[in-house]
Amino acid sequence: MPNIKSAIKRVKTIQKRTEQNSQVKSAMRTAVKKFEVAVANNEDNAKVLLTEAVSSLDKAAAKGLIHKNTANRTKGRLMKKLNA
Repeated sequence: MPNIKSAIKRVKTIQKRTEQNSQVKSAMRTAVKKFEVAVANNEDNAKVLLTEAVSSLDKAAAKGLIHKNTANRTKGRLMKKLNA
């Protein structure tokens, strides 16, 4: 544990930020998986789940959790799965 006051504060803020980032990333992964399961089972709500997955990918990219190109590539693959 650091002794300097500013370093202590940095540790606290990093922990808080890490927790928030992991929640957003986990929600993104869950949305993508839900969509992929819906497409595999030919469910009717696949389009709704696609919009949720795309939205969560965009949010993660905007926050810098994943790269912009990674988000776009993943969205393209999801669109392909829906159209196939």
